[in-house]
Amino acid sequence: MSTSIRFDRPMQVSRRALIVGACGIAALPHWSAAQTALPLVEVWKSPTCGCCGDWIRYLEANGFRTRVFDVGSVKKRAEMGVDLRYGSCHTAVVGGYAIEGHVPAREIKRLLRERPTAIGLAVPGMPIGSPGMDGPEYGGRKDAYEVLLLTKDGRASVFHAYS
Repeated sequence: MSTSIRFDRPMQVSRRALIVGACGIAALPHWSAAQTALPLVEVWKSPTCGCCGDWIRYLEANGFRTRVFDVGSVKKRAEMGVDLRYGSCHTAVVGGYAIEGHVPAREIKRLLRERPTAIGLAVPGMPIGSPGMDGPEYGGRKDAYEVLLLTKDGRASVFHAYS
């Protein structure tokens, strides 16, 4: 016995099937966003540091979630093995890596994608023009700076240079 499909009548779809299908399609962007969500960045900083707050807002605008500890960063920097010569005004941790100072989101994403054997990334000091140090009060000035990859043997190499 064979089954044939007739094309001489329009196919009828129930209202319920349409609603279920529409709900499934509407959920796709949420599912896709959940699949590409960036990890939590925990940040240790001084409670009075404005540029740290600007960097945190910058990270959030670039898709990261943040948790802030307003207790200073000296202890966390030491715990993560970041040498003082690479220090800045805040220390963050993401995906097991230390992020010291005003590191651009693009380099953090690259670090998490490539997963090198390292302590993490640092932008020593507080270069003007780096994320969080780029507000209107700086008059559009930009310093050249380097994002350093810090290795467990105490060395650093240039991960990316900004000019």
